[in-house]
Amino acid sequence: MKLTVVGCSGSFPSAESACSSYLVEADGFRLLLDMGNGALGELQRHCGLYDLDAIFLSHLHADHCIDMCAYFVARYYRHDGGRCAPIPVYGPEGTEHRLTTAYADTPTASSMSEVFDFHTVKPSTFEIGPFTVHTERVRHPVEAYGIRIEHGGKSLAYSGDTGVSEALDALARDSDLFLCEAAFTHGKESIPDLHLTGREAGETAARAGARRLVLTHIPPWTDAEVNLRDAREVFGGPVELAAPRVTYEI
Repeated sequence: MKLTVVGCSGSFPSAESACSSYLVEADGFRLLLDMGNGALGELQRHCGLYDLDAIFLSHLHADHCIDMCAYFVARYYRHDGGRCAPIPVYGPEGTEHRLTTAYADTPTASSMSEVFDFHTVKPSTFEIGPFTVHTERVRHPVEAYGIRIEHGGKSLAYSGDTGVSEALDALARDSDLFLCEAAFTHGKESIPDLHLTGREAGETAARAGARRLVLTHIPPWTDAEVNLRDAREVFGGPVELAAPRVTYEI
């Protein structure tokens, strides 16, 4: 598998990065994890507008899904060959309604479904293209899911947004790469079931036996180096900060 960080900023885009979006590729198949603010523009550095094969939305906060409205425009009003065929979109219950409401003026109430084939995510194991994926509900104020992606004997776990969670531990168990949010700073912010600190991300990786930890979803107002230091204090494996346009071979 190849993982490309499209955007990794938490809560709102930074001067350097769009919000959460990650491209996973294998066997010519392209799966996008989340499409937050600014992600659609950055995505076009890595693949064509119409080259995605499926999209997974971890939850429906704007910094993880709002550029789907812009992507709707690109697919619905495609100017060089007619409207695009529907692409599978996996998201929490109510995803279609959320995006239709956010767009505010789709031609009809069902226009989104003309270019997006919506699938409701629940805790389960299923196939997306060549990938076997396992989803678990994680701890966040809205319905939110983490995902584990397996292919060719390798595994990638992505936390989405979450507090400390046994479900997240299970998703990250023995993963080759654990892409984990670390929006909060240890000793500064402490709101249960909202976000992880860098230390909590490191502790999760350690409990799970993950082989590599990549911290993501760090807001522009947070000192990412502090979160990185905190994670390294409790996790003995490789730890680094996600950065836009960086790729990983898994």
